[in-house]
Amino acid sequence: MLGLDNFSDELLGQLLEWSPTVITTQQTAENLDTYGIKIDWIITDGKSDISQSNIKLMSPGNGNLTDAALTYLINYEYPAVNIVTDNLKLEDYEHFADKIDLVIFNDHKKIYPVNPGFSKWKPAGDIIELLSPANSLEISGLHSIGGQKYQTTHDGFISLHFDEPFLFIAEEL
Repeated sequence: MLGLDNFSDELLGQLLEWSPTVITTQQTAENLDTYGIKIDWIITDGKSDISQSNIKLMSPGNGNLTDAALTYLINYEYPAVNIVTDNLKLEDYEHFADKIDLVIFNDHKKIYPVNPGFSKWKPAGDIIELLSPANSLEISGLHSIGGQKYQTTHDGFISLHFDEPFLFIAEEL
């Protein structure tokens, strides 16, 4: 977890129901500790002031906290990761999009990469935002509402076809 400033306690509770491995920064660790949430790893160059037992410290390596955490998870063959962050830089995740199933929670949005031919059942009126450029984009079940935002036209499947290996989309929470 890279930040919790704009994340609901209810959704945090849902993510933690399955007792996941929790990797966090020192600053966010203090918030998690206040909530009584068990922390497995803290990404830091130094010591941690968190008094929980069995916390392991992870070096940020080249200074990129996201790289450190995702590299660890991939090396230990985790199939998926939920990331909660206050500051989203998609370029930090592009290298990992084909190595682990990513779901990023940021600014009341659920963000994830999709492959060409992506389809998903959505209720009418839902909004999908494309966060990556898409060449030769073909959509079904959606209509443009401006910018890179699309709204579902009816209950049913939407689909996205494009030429890139993947693109990031966002759904409102």
